[in-house]
Amino acid sequence: MSGRHTTQEAHRLLTEYDAQLREAAELTGATTVTRDGPLWCGTYGDRGFVTYRDLGHLTGPALDELITRTITYYATQPAIASFEWKTRGHDLPADLPERLTQHGLHAEEPETVMLGEASLLAAPVPLPQGVSLRRIDFQPDPMPDLIRAAAAQERAFGVPFSPAHLARRLQDRQDLIEIWVAEADGEIICTGRLELVPGTAVAGIWGGGTVPEWRGQGIYRALVAQRARSALARGARYLHSDSTEFSRPILQRSGLLPITTTTPYIWTRR
Repeated sequence: MSGRHTTQEAHRLLTEYDAQLREAAELTGATTVTRDGPLWCGTYGDRGFVTYRDLGHLTGPALDELITRTITYYATQPAIASFEWKTRGHDLPADLPERLTQHGLHAEEPETVMLGEASLLAAPVPLPQGVSLRRIDFQPDPMPDLIRAAAAQERAFGVPFSPAHLARRLQDRQDLIEIWVAEADGEIICTGRLELVPGTAVAGIWGGGTVPEWRGQGIYRALVAQRARSALARGARYLHSDSTEFSRPILQRSGLLPITTTTPYIWTRR
């Protein structure tokens, strides 16, 4: 695809992203959802999540007032320990990140939003000898494998992962989530989720990570391809991911396009 056509396609996909993957689509499974002007505010247990499609041209003091109201909304709920205000790099006004910081929220690492045709990623990828792929979520008792998968994710990312959290996601979003793993010699060495977005033509690929000693052998790419085939079989047209610097190049070589960035801004109860 030429540079001009790539730019046109990225613009088209960004329009699809804004239309299909923001606001209500991001709050599937939320315990509560409320509206405040352009904002959609959800809760998930002790966490909150703020999303929107655009801020309706709010700037200056009016935007500061909206941020203050949002903080007050969550701060007056004793059960809420923190909330995330999810920003995107193409959103206006440009000084929103600065204003969120001034109100006490702190930025986490930005990620690249990737989106593209699932069919571009679906071609089978050869696996190293002795490695196989398996879906683990639909078993009568998936917890033993969820524990092993969470341990593999912890090794891959260097931060703790809760198998109980994975189990809750499966329970809350039945029939919308698939969890896939790659195994070698009975050990889970790579994991990844597929999450269908209800009411859209999109499925998200999340949580993909390979343990250090197995990297660079195409295992993550093979797990992406498997999830792409499953997404297509279930009627999705597009795949979406918020990608780190490690996964972004792999997904881009496979056919997804970077369309914007996303940075979480976090408020934490003191």
